[in-house]
Amino acid sequence: MEKKPTVTIIGAGFAGLAAAALLAKDGCDVTVIEKNEMAGGRARSWQKDGFLFDMGPSWYWMPDVFENYYNLFGKTASDFYTLERLNPSYRIYFGKQDTIDVPATLEDLYALFEKLEPGSSKNLKHFLDQAKYKYDVGMNEYVFKPSHSVMEYFDPRLAISGIKLQLLGNMRKHVHHLFKNDWLRKLLEFPVLFLGATPQNTPALYSLMNYADLVLGTWYPMGGMHKIVTAMQHIAESEGVKFIFNTEVTKIEVKNNLAEYVVTNRGSFKSDFVVGNADYHHIDQHLFDKPYRNYSEKYWNERTMAPSCLLFYVGLNKKLNNILHHNLFFDEDFDQHAEEIYTNPQWPSKPLFYACCPSVTDPGVAPEGCENLFFLIPVAPDLADNESKREEYFNLLIERFKDLTGNDIADNILFKRSYAMNDFVADYHAFKGNAYGLANTLKQTAFLKPKMKSKVTNFLYTGQLTVPGPGVPPAIISGQVVAKEIKKKLKKA
Repeated sequence: MEKKPTVTIIGAGFAGLAAAALLAKDGCDVTVIEKNEMAGGRARSWQKDGFLFDMGPSWYWMPDVFENYYNLFGKTASDFYTLERLNPSYRIYFGKQDTIDVPATLEDLYALFEKLEPGSSKNLKHFLDQAKYKYDVGMNEYVFKPSHSVMEYFDPRLAISGIKLQLLGNMRKHVHHLFKNDWLRKLLEFPVLFLGATPQNTPALYSLMNYADLVLGTWYPMGGMHKIVTAMQHIAESEGVKFIFNTEVTKIEVKNNLAEYVVTNRGSFKSDFVVGNADYHHIDQHLFDKPYRNYSEKYWNERTMAPSCLLFYVGLNKKLNNILHHNLFFDEDFDQHAEEIYTNPQWPSKPLFYACCPSVTDPGVAPEGCENLFFLIPVAPDLADNESKREEYFNLLIERFKDLTGNDIADNILFKRSYAMNDFVADYHAFKGNAYGLANTLKQTAFLKPKMKSKVTNFLYTGQLTVPGPGVPPAIISGQVVAKEIKKKLKKA
């Protein structure tokens, strides 16, 4: 029998899982080495006293990306979990009595815009038509490019698309040109926060996120976001992928410009190809010897990072009132908070925050009569992180939460767990303790991101610090792209 090509994948995040299953399907002998106790990377889960928490991503957007991935294996999302479309999609708090619930139907959405800004529904239709074009072109043509070179984009058809995609405009100008109402502007600027940059520094191309949000909708897999991880791990194992957990890679040994051994704290692994799905900076600067690094430390320090975050996982012994599954608190100055993340990095003085209460939709994630709640504050990466600072912000959160929603939870907390920069570094070797990778600024888009290709012939990078970028759907696509690149290399071998 002909020997199967061997592939070792470092890290079992979404990109690693996607690449592993596809490479195994294409006839490779694949092993995934994961530092932590389970698959998922930042999308791990945590259980305590009958509560089940998603530790990372909590928004299920772009359902087509998941469906398309499952279809590659003859499966659908419904084979693994039940998807619920949330309606309303989420609530935004602008003040104590000032909220808007974002509806799941376009008819209701147009009515909401008309109510807040008469005549604006016409502009919303125009805005969403443009966003749909960007989504269709971006998600079908741009994101599946490996971006090894700018030459991949020298295609007359793509050049024409590029003008329509508004690559050189920014989201702030795009939104403010069409809408005058401050609440509507904030609603439309909100999704780019997932991309890790301010609206002023995010290309208008990314209004495609508004199409994902407002048209494709906000969904939830019953049982939690970790159901996606379980599904992808099941597919990979069904294709023959082997997983090794609680094992940390400590070095990549290179010989004749080939990654010959992946060295771990539990032995070494020799393979024909290696895929790096751990933190790119960590692999580049700490696992490779200097001659084989793609970039210098100076290069990395000049990158614009997406925010980190301060998270609290809270178990409550009562049910909450007047709360949706997703709740955004925009009662303070957005631009000031953004400045304290990007321009003048510091702990935010008056932070915006997010509260997720999945037990509103899914009673199974909390014991009967209890509520599963987590809070998130976006913060600058690389801040000094300590328990007293975390406690200060938790007290601030529960006071604001009480004031804005009427829910006093101080005496109903069964337990809480905090998670911030130090944890991102300890668990994921996250560069500067970031949570979301690189910001999607114009200078860090497509072929201007850190390259998938390595100086080492048989090594490729995947995940949120390379193309196409941060987020769960882009990570899944990143894994698909890297698998395709290795398949090309195998054909040439």
